[in-house]
Amino acid sequence: MASDNFIDYVKIYARSGAGGPGSRHFFRAKGLPNGGPDGGDGGKGGHIILKANPQLWTLLHLKYTKHVHAEDGDGGTENNKTGADGGSRTLEVPVGTVIKYADTGVVACEMDKAGEVKILLQGGRGGMGNTNFKTSTNQAPDYAQPGEPLQESWFVFELKLLADVGLVGFPNAGKSTLLSVVSEAKPKIAEYPFTTLTPNLGVVAVRQFQSFVMADIPGIIEGASEGKGLGLRFLRHIERNSTLLFLIPADEPDYEAALTILFNELEAHNPDLMAKPRVVAISKADLLDEEGQKQITALKKKYAISVFSSATNQGVQELKDVLWHSLNRKDTNPDHDEEPPEQTRGEW
Repeated sequence: MASDNFIDYVKIYARSGAGGPGSRHFFRAKGLPNGGPDGGDGGKGGHIILKANPQLWTLLHLKYTKHVHAEDGDGGTENNKTGADGGSRTLEVPVGTVIKYADTGVVACEMDKAGEVKILLQGGRGGMGNTNFKTSTNQAPDYAQPGEPLQESWFVFELKLLADVGLVGFPNAGKSTLLSVVSEAKPKIAEYPFTTLTPNLGVVAVRQFQSFVMADIPGIIEGASEGKGLGLRFLRHIERNSTLLFLIPADEPDYEAALTILFNELEAHNPDLMAKPRVVAISKADLLDEEGQKQITALKKKYAISVFSSATNQGVQELKDVLWHSLNRKDTNPDHDEEPPEQTRGEW
């Protein structure tokens, strides 16, 4: 996923097609000057349709699509001919796209399943021609229905990445490095804050052909839920992750304080995030000193802690096993501290 091409937010004006009007025509022929009604029905207006395409990972293809119009239905004609239906417009979006009304923020629909198809705006029904209104007491109705009006609105399309594990941590916590080590993803890695400007996805192989998808989210800083740093823009991607992996680097002065800040920012953004299963890990373990060991011992009284180093690969397999265990356990309590099988745990 090229960072320059990652677009996760677009605003689009969509308009369905209006239904065609019914015809108020009367049959006329030589020798039959007063034929009965033969006005046909109007055609249906086109829909605005959404389809979830699992091959798409960004909204880039919709970046310059500001207006989407379906076709109006044609009017009915003589000889009871129904007007042609208007053509529909289909917008393909990545799985995990949420569509909201731009003026209210109300969710119109969510595209959660690959291949899923939904109608965003319904086309108007065609009006009935005067033939439909003929009765025994009114054999020459001189009226027909107009077509139903179109529907229109501005919509916001937001992509929320679907991943099994979401990496949560401060800038330079080692999230991108971990993703590059456990998967084939090639995120940008550097020794300065906010190296990661867009989310990155990678498929992590575990054991015996088992795997899960991991998402690297741009670093969160204190105040991210209020718009500071890059966190506000990308916090929504964490909402679709099954398990959250909180990374605290070994050179962080106060592990518990850092963890508290991350918890608070997620809760301020969306309290439901704190109900997700979570794993706490200490990264950059090759930098671990005696003070860090003491902090880990204290944290283990509250959380099950994994310790690893992407640089030396020590503890990485154990971390993958812990994440796999979290994703597949029946207990969904985020504070669940059941340990994975003993053979998967490393010693530090």
